[in-house]
Amino acid sequence: MKSSDLDVLIVGAGAAGMMCAIEAGKRGRRVRVIDHARAPGEKIRISGGGRCNFTNLGTSGANFLSENPRFALSALKRFTQHDFLKMVERHGIAWHEKTLNQLFCDDSAKQIIRMLTDELKAAGVTLSLSLGVKAIARDGERFTVDLDDGTRVSTASLVVATGGKSIPKMGATGWGYDVARQFDLRVTETRPALVPLTFEPGLLEQLKPLAGVAVDAVVKTTGDKARSASFTEAMLFTHRGLSGPSILQISSYWREGEAITVDMAPGEDVAARLLAAKTENGKQAVHTALGHIIPRRLAEVVCAREGLSGKLAEVGDKKLRAMAETVNAWTVKPVGSEGYRTAEVTLGGVDTAALDQQTMEAKSVPGLFFIGEVVDVTGWLGGYNFQWAWSSGWAAGQTC
Repeated sequence: MKSSDLDVLIVGAGAAGMMCAIEAGKRGRRVRVIDHARAPGEKIRISGGGRCNFTNLGTSGANFLSENPRFALSALKRFTQHDFLKMVERHGIAWHEKTLNQLFCDDSAKQIIRMLTDELKAAGVTLSLSLGVKAIARDGERFTVDLDDGTRVSTASLVVATGGKSIPKMGATGWGYDVARQFDLRVTETRPALVPLTFEPGLLEQLKPLAGVAVDAVVKTTGDKARSASFTEAMLFTHRGLSGPSILQISSYWREGEAITVDMAPGEDVAARLLAAKTENGKQAVHTALGHIIPRRLAEVVCAREGLSGKLAEVGDKKLRAMAETVNAWTVKPVGSEGYRTAEVTLGGVDTAALDQQTMEAKSVPGLFFIGEVVDVTGWLGGYNFQWAWSSGWAAGQTC
């Protein structure tokens, strides 16, 4: 079997893996990155509608979920969103800021991939694509890695940057978790995150006319106080349930069996508006009055579900208040999510207690590193997960 020696072998040519390789290569290390995909940075390419929401100017530890939320702070503080932005600007990539401090490329996400691959070349890193791992073994103080092409690599440092289970059609698997378990590292519960939520068939039938309707909404959890959260962003009705930024955000906190509460008219006292409309023009239809506050199709469905029709003057105040409550505080229990198929990230992962927060190295296995999404650090929607990839990759790259 043909074999080669390396200082660093990185499995995964995504955001974290490439950033780690760049930094390790700058230190003069002999670095090779492998990936079973045919192209590097596939999740970068499809992100942000093809424009890559590459970071968030407001990044802080408060934007991440983990069994140990403080774990991410070291890497995030040492390689910040501003540091990555300097890299983007050094490569002449034009960008713009959207709502909630989100940064996107003006042109294409491919510019970020090109920036990273150019940096890899400059750092002398070898990139091997369409190549997977057959087996890993500990060999004294080094690792022996058998590859799919029949070759064997001996490496001082092995970096796992393979991501989680989200978007399996792009080749995502739980391989990184298997490596952790092979070396007796705990993996926390994993589940789809930043994912649309689904409803049971009966409710879906009632809400069928709303597919495609979007509203600004405040979405809150109603379950475990330790996972309490509230997000104010757009919400979209779909043919399976609910989606949109506010729903994707709350999905990271929601659990099966729990309900969520949705205010579909943030900042509006719907009851007061309806009662005022009744006084001013009681002849207008109930759904028309409600349609001045929320989208007309939504108003019609709400009225139908509440069994209200006819003129405002003919509906009692109590019934109007009850209908208003379903708009300002609609409590609904999803039955599940769309799963890893559409989830943007995986919640959970390699236990942070097993890793050094400064270096991302396994405490009990010198030379073994885990970075990016495979670790139990999950960001909010809006560029936070990319920043964790850049920061954790950078941190590992200083040591591996």
